[in-house]
Amino acid sequence: MKVQLDTTVSERLPRFSLGILHYSGASVSDSPKMLQGRINYFVESLRLEHDLSKLTEIEGVREWRAAFKQLGIDPSRYRPSSEALLRRLLQGNPFFWINSAVDVNNFFSVLHALPFGIYDQDHLAGDIICRLGQSTDRYEGLNGREVNMEGKLLLADGQGAFGSPIVDSTRSCVTEKSRNLMQVVFFHEQVPLENKEQILGSTGNMFTQINGGELSSSYILSV
Repeated sequence: MKVQLDTTVSERLPRFSLGILHYSGASVSDSPKMLQGRINYFVESLRLEHDLSKLTEIEGVREWRAAFKQLGIDPSRYRPSSEALLRRLLQGNPFFWINSAVDVNNFFSVLHALPFGIYDQDHLAGDIICRLGQSTDRYEGLNGREVNMEGKLLLADGQGAFGSPIVDSTRSCVTEKSRNLMQVVFFHEQVPLENKEQILGSTGNMFTQINGGELSSSYILSV
């Protein structure tokens, strides 16, 4: 499965990149108590360190809002998923538990203030492209609404759009039946290469510790 960046994105964000991780043979379940405890501790620390009124000043949130503006996306109307998760937690809401794969994914998203996506690879067809949406790009989002992705940053396969740093689709969602997964980290332009490599390394290690299986490939995709 090849992943590529389209010129509709690279022309506006020339230093934009993706982190790609492929897992095989994973065993997805409810998150173990150890993971729940670590995430809950992080959430409490997050609330002590940051105030909701200064959310947009957090490194990562600030840079992704600027990137959205460069792409012609209004970040106040269509928030990066990492910002939406952080906002929810800083408002006092509990971490939203889904399953061991999604929970690890969301934990790293709020930890690094970067949009992370996790997808059931067996529900994807052909090669993947990261591009800006067209008028025909619509899907049922995990937020329960049909999402119009025209003009928005997205991931698409042979069947059309399925993912985005805003909201992902139900078509590619990860469940306890999922075994082969693709994880995508959306890096803004200011993330140093060393940090990207560290994030991919720690993400892959923790993901396989919690979900088993094998990290079959991990790489950074840039122009």
